Amino acid sequence: MNEKKFLKVKFEWQEGYGAFSYSKSQVDAVTKYIANQEKHHKTKTFQEEYIDFLKAFEIEYNELYIFKEPI
Repeated sequence: MNEKKFLKVKFEWQEGYGAFSYSKSQVDAVTKYIANQEKHHKTKTFQEEYIDFLKAFEIEYNELYIFKEPI
């Protein structure tokens, strides 16, 4: 990432992570979601969507620990 200068800022791994699981019955919906991510992210940033997931799964979080979009 840094050698190829894909970002305007230095790439660094953040602390923490998020993982969400779905049941086998939802595989088709998740597959469609993945296939349409590029289109979907034209209207909502990854960060906005991540926060929506946290809320949908009723996961408590502190805004201080939500990653920031690279500048």
